[in-house]
Amino acid sequence: MPASDKILEALDPIVQKVLTDTGALLTGHFALTSGKHSALYFQAMRLLQHPGYGGMAAAAAAAHFEGLRVDATFVPAVGGIPWGYALASRFPDCRAIFAERVEGKMTLRRSFEIAPGEKILLAEDVTTTGGSVMELKALAEEAGADVIGLATVLDRSGGRFKPGVDHFAWARLDIEAWEPDDCPLCREGIPIDKPGSRGLSR
Repeated sequence: MPASDKILEALDPIVQKVLTDTGALLTGHFALTSGKHSALYFQAMRLLQHPGYGGMAAAAAAAHFEGLRVDATFVPAVGGIPWGYALASRFPDCRAIFAERVEGKMTLRRSFEIAPGEKILLAEDVTTTGGSVMELKALAEEAGADVIGLATVLDRSGGRFKPGVDHFAWARLDIEAWEPDDCPLCREGIPIDKPGSRGLSR
């Protein structure tokens, strides 16, 4: 049985079917945005290209945070953008904003602003170490906003990532990842794929 099939067995049957139908969980040798390597990669865009599936995950996240005021969803570009937009559509009068990495630092651009006292829901398509999300959390808090939680499509840390706020994940998997120097796939000489968006030019 392929490694991805064994991983999927631990999921809710509906989530399992969506990931299977969309082919969003890939097997190979991947360099993650975090810098670590893995044999499995969650390609969120394969799921989020389908508004129905993205809406299903967003509805579950909105139900988790039901009753809370959300002034804006705040995501890292570019992979989180459609997820943040889908989430924002589930809350009244909610904006969908994102930060972009400029010279290595997450930065608000495109006239996006965060006002003191605003209620911010962080969002990310997939979390491993949570580095990008924690940069966004710091940005929002520096602006005087109140970060009320984090909504993730897939948390691949198996729950080990702790953002310090209420963390909803539509799917949680414990997917092994290695530092490059410890990667068994590198030692086997298996070609590596870098499917993330960290290296995109502005």
